[in-house]
Amino acid sequence: MSDFDFERLRRWPDVEAANLFASDAADHLILDEAADALESARPGEVVVLEDHYGALTLGASALHGATGIRVHQDALSGEQALARNAAGAGLAGAFRSLDLGEELLAGARVVLLQLPRSLSALDELASTVVRFAAPDVRLFAGGRIKHMTTAMNTVLERYFGRIDVSHARQKSRVLVATEPRSVPRELAGELPHAAWPRCEEHPDVGLTVCAHGAAFAGTTIDIGTRYLLEFLGRMNTDARGDEGAIDLGCGTGVLAAALALRNPGIRVLATDQSAAAVASARATMIANGVADRVTVVRDDTLTGRPDASAGLIMLNPPFHIGASVHAGIALKLFDDAARVLRPGGELWTVWNSHLGYRSVLNRVVGPTHQVGRNAKFTVTVSTRR
Repeated sequence: MSDFDFERLRRWPDVEAANLFASDAADHLILDEAADALESARPGEVVVLEDHYGALTLGASALHGATGIRVHQDALSGEQALARNAAGAGLAGAFRSLDLGEELLAGARVVLLQLPRSLSALDELASTVVRFAAPDVRLFAGGRIKHMTTAMNTVLERYFGRIDVSHARQKSRVLVATEPRSVPRELAGELPHAAWPRCEEHPDVGLTVCAHGAAFAGTTIDIGTRYLLEFLGRMNTDARGDEGAIDLGCGTGVLAAALALRNPGIRVLATDQSAAAVASARATMIANGVADRVTVVRDDTLTGRPDASAGLIMLNPPFHIGASVHAGIALKLFDDAARVLRPGGELWTVWNSHLGYRSVLNRVVGPTHQVGRNAKFTVTVSTRR
């Protein structure tokens, strides 16, 4: 299928805009560097990690004949975009989406990876490849040069004996990792790849935070979330039963765990589209003894929730989409919060003050009042009309 057209790929259901693209030069370079390996791979020997919207997976299938491809994407929107793009290209049966682990990587001999920006995410991915893939696995890890650092080579060198670097092309480069370091089973528990999720106690707020490699902020508590924690006592916690509280874009689950600890009678739903965030939040709930009252689900915004079904939503929205500063994801979260809140329900939001979200929240959700402001962040409460 040599006429495969990367320009037809879409980001949907992720945010789409004129300056946001579904594929980039790094995708093309990874595929070109891995071409011989892909064409010699047998069915089921190719694994793709962190494919943004399907360019690597579908390119490997359409251009290089790879079959039985196994795929893991942290972002649910990326997973859904891959499925839609595959259907549009007539390649729906070319791959399977799986969780990060043995089923994904067992016997893999060729692994394609769009490099994550987080070194912790790269560490967990590389360690999992070495733990489960074939002894002769080759990892082709590429990205845009402006987002690559020598520290990425250092991470890969923990797990691979050889790292080769491609020539630069269109401001992109590929690291080719081979000769995986053997991991004696009896030592597995002492090595980094066995240490996920990692957990850290925060006595100042009475929480233990657990995190997988790709989870935002790791085991720390980011300063926006930490500021919003100061307002938990002012939130409407009369929301119980089916109208329980929601931690939207929960990350490692800090807000959900803190609210549940403070209010033993409340039930909380924590949602995030990141597979790493969901796994992290579940571990955080267990570590804080609230797993029986906090349900953690992977969802794109609040797609799985009915209209007018919640009395309280907490939100610390991201202001980046990948490497781009973009308000689109926050606006998407505001829209869905408005849909899910019942009349009179509250949306508590913390945001970087320079973003000026108050007028948008007034329009989309309802009357919005500033309840706190420090040197960097603003906290608002919006009441659903």
